Amino acid sequence: MRGFAMKKIGEVGWVEKEAPACGPLDAICRPLAVAACTSDIHTVYEGAVGERTDMILGHEAVGEIMEVGELVKDFKVGDKVIIPAITPDWGSLEAQRGFAQHSGGTLGGWKFSNFKDGVFAELFHVNEADANLALLPEGMDPAEATMISDMIPTGFHGVELAEVTYGEDVLVVGIGPVGLMAVAGSALRGAGRIFGVGTRPNCVALAKEYGATDIINYKDGPIAEQVMKLTDNKGVDKIIIAGGDVDTISNVIDCIIPGGIISNVNYLGSGEYVKVPREAWGVGMGHVRITGGLMPAGRMRTERLANILSNGRLDVSGMLTHKFEGLESLPEALELMNQKPKELIKPVVTFSYDD
Repeated sequence: MRGFAMKKIGEVGWVEKEAPACGPLDAICRPLAVAACTSDIHTVYEGAVGERTDMILGHEAVGEIMEVGELVKDFKVGDKVIIPAITPDWGSLEAQRGFAQHSGGTLGGWKFSNFKDGVFAELFHVNEADANLALLPEGMDPAEATMISDMIPTGFHGVELAEVTYGEDVLVVGIGPVGLMAVAGSALRGAGRIFGVGTRPNCVALAKEYGATDIINYKDGPIAEQVMKLTDNKGVDKIIIAGGDVDTISNVIDCIIPGGIISNVNYLGSGEYVKVPREAWGVGMGHVRITGGLMPAGRMRTERLANILSNGRLDVSGMLTHKFEGLESLPEALELMNQKPKELIKPVVTFSYDD
């Protein structure tokens, strides 16, 4: 089979490989829609998870099942399915502790384009099909459903980690695809005032559609200073970091209230340390919690997220700013994520077959 791969740090290209084998609990799928992600860029061009050689990229997909293992009970050949970016080993001790996304060790549930070949290929393998796949709802656009693979669950997980609840003031740093979903998730959870940090006009417009009440342009001055001015020096209850770098926490912690929560779902692709200012953190005693996590996954969660879209609670169509067709367009879609033109939110590649 053919796939688009990370050849080594800083280099991508096509590779030919043997088609993946299907284990008794697993499934082999072909892509119906895939999406490129900033995580792919961190992996390839920053070497954020270390050297990888001829590893097929991509971890956001909707597919069609071509083969299932003999022990798979709930899926069959021909089913159209949503494939989460994270596919844990559900029998692991980490899963039993409630952290399936770290099965086998930190980030161990993130297999595609990290420990094994990803979805930018003619065929790809999914472990533990019954636990990790979800049927694509009838009538749902596969391109839109790719947002259920990663963007929606990651943004929503930032909201969960921050424990956003009714009437709270929330700051979302970064309103790319994940940040937009953090805005939407905060609104769905009943947040009062939602501040979105970003500059790209189409992201700003969509953030407002999803519930942002205020937009902060980081080019206009320090984020925390702007938030404090807008809140009459009160600050915000929760901060969700969906963009930035290792210095972002130190740049925003001045506007969190005592007892607030800062949650990070941003992939920190470079830098050695995350620094927390001592005084801003209440000299260690301000009851400000700082947390971060990889999105949860699994069939039940994926089905529930699909249910939100199916029932009109969330419209992700505005996120899909660039659409392509076929395997050969994968390099262009990935390069868009690398260059990030101002009109880009998310590129999606769809596939059609004659059979």
